[in-house]
Amino acid sequence: MNTKHLLVFFIFSTTLLLNAQERKQIEIEYAPYMDFVEDKPGATILRRDNANQVHVKHEGIEVWCNEAIYYGKEDFIEAYGSVRVKQGDSINMTSKYVEYSGKTQLAYASGDVVLIDPDSQLYTDVLHFDRVKQQAYYNQKGKVVRDTSGTITSTIGRYYVKSKKYQFVDDVRLVNPEYVIDTERLDFYTESGYAFLFGPTTITSETSIIYCERGFYNTNNDTGYFVKKSKINYDDRIVEGDSLYFDRNKSFASASNNITITDTLNSSIIKGHYAEVFRKKDSVFITKRALAITEQENDSIFIHSDTLMVTGPPDDRILRGYYNAKMFKSNLSGKADSIHMNQKTGLTQLINFYDLNADAFTKKEHPVLWHYESQITGDSIHLISNSKKETLDSLKVFDNAFVINKDSLGDGYNQISGKRLYGLFVNNEMETIDVIKNAETIYFLRNSEDELVGIDRSKSGAIKIFISENAIDELRKLNQIGGKTYPNEDFPEKERKLKGFIWRNDERPRSVEDLFADDPPLNLPKIKGLDAYNPQDEFFDEDLLNRIEKAETQKDDAAKNKQPKAKTLKRPNKAARNVPPEKLKSTRNRKPIDKKEFKSNLPKKEN
Repeated sequence: MNTKHLLVFFIFSTTLLLNAQERKQIEIEYAPYMDFVEDKPGATILRRDNANQVHVKHEGIEVWCNEAIYYGKEDFIEAYGSVRVKQGDSINMTSKYVEYSGKTQLAYASGDVVLIDPDSQLYTDVLHFDRVKQQAYYNQKGKVVRDTSGTITSTIGRYYVKSKKYQFVDDVRLVNPEYVIDTERLDFYTESGYAFLFGPTTITSETSIIYCERGFYNTNNDTGYFVKKSKINYDDRIVEGDSLYFDRNKSFASASNNITITDTLNSSIIKGHYAEVFRKKDSVFITKRALAITEQENDSIFIHSDTLMVTGPPDDRILRGYYNAKMFKSNLSGKADSIHMNQKTGLTQLINFYDLNADAFTKKEHPVLWHYESQITGDSIHLISNSKKETLDSLKVFDNAFVINKDSLGDGYNQISGKRLYGLFVNNEMETIDVIKNAETIYFLRNSEDELVGIDRSKSGAIKIFISENAIDELRKLNQIGGKTYPNEDFPEKERKLKGFIWRNDERPRSVEDLFADDPPLNLPKIKGLDAYNPQDEFFDEDLLNRIEKAETQKDDAAKNKQPKAKTLKRPNKAARNVPPEKLKSTRNRKPIDKKEFKSNLPKKEN
């Protein structure tokens, strides 16, 4: 260092020492080359040598650069060339250019800015950093990289150093090798990998698309929780609910409250208030007023039970309804302990699982089917549909088949019982019924004027029934064993019901709403766990603007103690020149310094 430089350094150091008695100023740790700028009073140029960069520090923050301009009176520094900023273990930043005010503790960086913390890296072109609030801010697009989470980009971003939290706003996108998140706003914690999503949000992967308007996603273990219009779209299923839980590793999802699961390939819908979906196993479990809807062009089928389960690949789905299962169709309804439906074969089974400890009455509660005014019961009932034509094909009742039809004009009941029953449908209407083995019948005979002419009771090997306009048109007995037709007044009351007769018309669902008639009261849990979005405070808030105002006042007060020069223009407050003009107070409407012009006037480096 030559004599000139030593003199400059002495004067500069003395000034710092005197001012330091009032407060701490920016300290120059290393600057081998120092010069004054003739046309910039109070400015000192600092340059590096071949060995080390210029090094300055201020109350816990350190700056390294190739060249700097220090304004002593304003305690303001401009750093150029390979700039590096360090604050303890919390902040490491590199850029092409940095401004820093010792009075406001506000920093401004531009040109290939990289902010590094232990868990992430922020890339942007322009970055503001407030050391008082320990917050960094950009509004000209930025990118954050976290190894395990992926890359996050946004138009606006805020970094909270103490909580290690990012707030991203406007065109936010998180890109991971497994998925992509697009959202309006995202709060991200770098230590935990937690992401909080706000506004219309989609999470897209090869196997699913998730939508919500408020959600949480753990980027470390790929689990998520979503509320407010939440929906998961798999390849062939859409799951909707008030809240959704998602585990990507297990290909598992659960949903609560107001759930709808749509099978897009089989035109079916399942509803309820709690569901579990296992994608890899092709299975769905749903309960709490569970309802399955098989959509058909003319007449959909509704199945309700305590619990519904759908299993199998798309081309071979099987629906199982357990415990107090019921079904409804405009011309057909049924009830059983369990209802099974194979969507590929069109087979629907109504089955009872008897409790061995139940009383005799309970054991008689066979599966029951109602077709118009006919009641059909048996140990098990099979309905076969044509899946392609969406029409009923046939009916099978195994063991203890029993058909009851109330006499239309009297108080009696037409009855047919036997070992088994086979029915055929034409255009969704029952056309014939065959009852075989130990067939018995009680039938009210009427003439063409609907006058009762007698009551027939008989036994035969089989009975064939022809149905027209949903009423018995003809009854044929095969291998009749015995029988008799009685006048109504001579037919004994105790003989008017066959063994096993139970009229269950009061159990019959006559609408979709009736399927839930005997369900217990529904108490849904309150969806909670995710707070509403907390908007960002203004980065250039009142506190920061007050600090800038104070710095301006201090500068103006200092200027009053000096003799004014003729026609000297009032220079802008350097601490405020990168603050949006609309945010400024006393510095408002002051023209910022042209950096390019300013830099061009700097003296050239010495060789």
